[in-house]
Amino acid sequence: MARVVRFHEIGGPEVLKIEEAEVPPPGAGEVQIAVKALGLNRAESMFRRAEYLETPILPARNGYEASGVVTAVGPGVAGFKPGEAVSTIPAFSLNQYGVYGDLVNAPVHAVAHHPESLSWEEAASIWMQYLTAYGALIDVAGLTRGDTLVIPAASSSVGIASIQIANRVGAVPVALTRSSSKRQALLDLGAAHVIATEEQDLVDEILKISGGEGARVVFDPVGGPTVEKLAKAMKRLGILFLYGALSSEPTTVPLLESIGKSLTFRGYILTEITGDPARLKQGVEFVNSGLADGTLKPIIAKTFPFEQIVEAHRYLESNQQIGKVVVTV
Repeated sequence: MARVVRFHEIGGPEVLKIEEAEVPPPGAGEVQIAVKALGLNRAESMFRRAEYLETPILPARNGYEASGVVTAVGPGVAGFKPGEAVSTIPAFSLNQYGVYGDLVNAPVHAVAHHPESLSWEEAASIWMQYLTAYGALIDVAGLTRGDTLVIPAASSSVGIASIQIANRVGAVPVALTRSSSKRQALLDLGAAHVIATEEQDLVDEILKISGGEGARVVFDPVGGPTVEKLAKAMKRLGILFLYGALSSEPTTVPLLESIGKSLTFRGYILTEITGDPARLKQGVEFVNSGLADGTLKPIIAKTFPFEQIVEAHRYLESNQQIGKVVVTV
C-alpha cells in the first residue's frame, strides 16, 4: 500500500486527506516513481478549489511536480530504467494523474532526467517555473540582450525563474512587488530593478528604467486594472503575456494607445510547450543547460514533511513565500 493525497470535496487546504491506496504497476507508456519530494503550485490550489482550467472529478488526486527514483517502467517505455533519478513535468491532466504520494505513476512524456547536482527538493521545483517562463519569454517572445522585461508578482517561483532567464540571455529584469518589503530580496535574486507598485508610479519608473522606450515584454500572472498601466509603459511592438488571473478585478487596456503602439496582448499557458514534443525537448534542454551551468537555480521558500500537506497548502496560499514551497516525502 502507498500513501496518496486525495480530496473528496471542493474547498480549502483542509479537504486534502492522506490515504492508503494500491498503486498498480505502470501501464503502457508509464513510469512508476518512488517519490522523494513534491513541488507545490498555485495551479494545484486552484484545482482543489475548482477554479482551474479543469474541474476535479471527485474523489480527486492532485500534484504536478515530483522528484524521485524510478521503480518500474511500463510496456513501450524507452529512455528510463529502475534506479534512475527523475522529476515530473506538468504535462498531464490532474484528473488522470496526480503525484501527491510516496509511490506514483506518470506518463513517460512527462518524466525527465535532471542534473545530478540537484537535491530532491530542487529537482521537484524546476519544471513548472522554468518551462512556464521559458515558453513565453524565449520560445514565443524571443527575449534577448538589452530587452526590458517587466515581471509582476516577481517573488513567485515563476517570477524568480523569469528573473534568472532574463539575466541568462542578457535582458533587463524589472521586478514588480506591492510594497518595498521584498525589494532587497528581489535585488539579491538578480532583479536589475524593483518597483513597489503601491509606493511608486509604475509607468514613470518603467519609462525611466528603459530610457524612455518602455518595456518590450511584460509577463503578468495577475491581470486587473494594472494591465492598463503596464500597457502605457510598453514600447512599440511590445508583447504582454497574461498567464494568470490573480486579480479579482476586471482587466482593462488603453485601447487607442495599444493600437497606436501595435501592442500584442496574449494569453499563455504552459501546455503550449508541453503539448508540442519538439518545443518541449528544446525547453528541457534549455532548462537543464542553465541548471548545469548555474545560471538557473531554484529557490526553496520553505519545506514541509508529507504529513503536513495541509499546512503546506495554507502556506502556499499565504503569499508570504519567496520561491517554491516543497514537501518532502
